Amino acid sequence: MFPSHLMGHDMSRSSLPGSTRSPVPSTPVTIRRSAPADTRAVERLAALDSAGTPEGELVLAEIGGYLVAAVPLDGGRAVADPFRPTLEIVRLLELRAAQLREGRERAVKGRASRRSALMRPLRALAR
Repeated sequence: MFPSHLMGHDMSRSSLPGSTRSPVPSTPVTIRRSAPADTRAVERLAALDSAGTPEGELVLAEIGGYLVAAVPLDGGRAVADPFRPTLEIVRLLELRAAQLREGRERAVKGRASRRSALMRPLRALAR
């Protein structure tokens, strides 16, 4: 049984003493793909993180319009604001990047499959 001082607490919010999970953030996080207009902000973030600027398409996280983390869509090192708690945000970005990669791979396979299906009747005529 739980100690009386924990009764009635929301256990999903890491209210247990010594819990390693952080509480649910109260500030919304925006996750989106990068755009050319984000280049300077990504460069500033990389400099703040003492890292090289990631290249290619990125998945970004913003809090209050401020860029706090970026992950390359095709893999590579994440950059994040070292003065903010961003571990969970980077994990979310990595998950989203994996989802986008999987979707892109599925679309490429689907196009190849459709192309093959369209070619079957033409091959039959050529025989």
